[in-house]
Amino acid sequence: MVNVTLAQWRMLAAVVDHGGFARAAEAVHKSPSTLNHAVHKLEEQLGVQVLEPVGRQVRLTEAGDMLLRRARQLLESADALEDVAGRLGEGLEAEVVIAVDQLFPPDALAHALDSVSRHYPHVRVQLHETVLNGGVEMLYDGRADLVVSGIAAQGFLGEPLVNVEFLAVSHPEHPLQHLGRELDLRDLEQHRQLVVRDSALRQSMDAGWLKAEQRWTLSHLVTSVDMLCRGLGFAWMPTTRIREALRMGALIPLPLALGGRRETPMQLIFRDRDRAGPATRALAAALHDAVSDCCDEHSIETNG
Repeated sequence: MVNVTLAQWRMLAAVVDHGGFARAAEAVHKSPSTLNHAVHKLEEQLGVQVLEPVGRQVRLTEAGDMLLRRARQLLESADALEDVAGRLGEGLEAEVVIAVDQLFPPDALAHALDSVSRHYPHVRVQLHETVLNGGVEMLYDGRADLVVSGIAAQGFLGEPLVNVEFLAVSHPEHPLQHLGRELDLRDLEQHRQLVVRDSALRQSMDAGWLKAEQRWTLSHLVTSVDMLCRGLGFAWMPTTRIREALRMGALIPLPLALGGRRETPMQLIFRDRDRAGPATRALAAALHDAVSDCCDEHSIETNG
């Protein structure tokens, strides 16, 4: 059975990268004879010549080139594994679970996750897109390290993150847009309202005005936006999700006399801030930074 070690592959790579045994020996602080012995032992174990002399230097054989390319992948994986092990030993968590209400600005979420990934590339992230009580329920169950929610979590202290604006909207050709006057709630009662289902399993709730005779309850805001753009109802939607549709004219605000706009303050909540690992803390900070950047760009009011 062949038992070539990673150390042997490292020494072969050093010889190739530095153009010979003498220069490689200086770079890796080994003697030339140690490197020479390691490479010859590797060739003997594999039964393959990996280096051939060219004047006073050496170069890879065709077989050696193929083997070293694959060995470099092993060496990179081993380095990454050692890095992860070291970070875990320092308290770095292997995974961060975050529950984010679908109201939260998607641009800010993407920027925050990208930022954390660059600093902690080996930490896995589980993202749960929740509605209403869904994120808080995960917090109570101990299934999320961080929660972004517009619902207060009893027994937890949240920190203000962003105020999300809601608009009552519909397709431009919806009948409500052609009454030629300001609307009141009696007008809305005669038409279909689209609402998004609470993702909590135990204590779900309804939010917003829900007195329409017709009502469709959907599972995701993306579906709701699609239905609105098809003229299939009206809804109060977060501007974080309909900005492009408003810009393109696919959706327009309803001419309500009152209540056409409202705001929901969103909070960032740690499951246990004192015991949170560095990646969890970095993600929380990145969310704050991303909200500030995105809100400056899109003029959404922020807190904190």
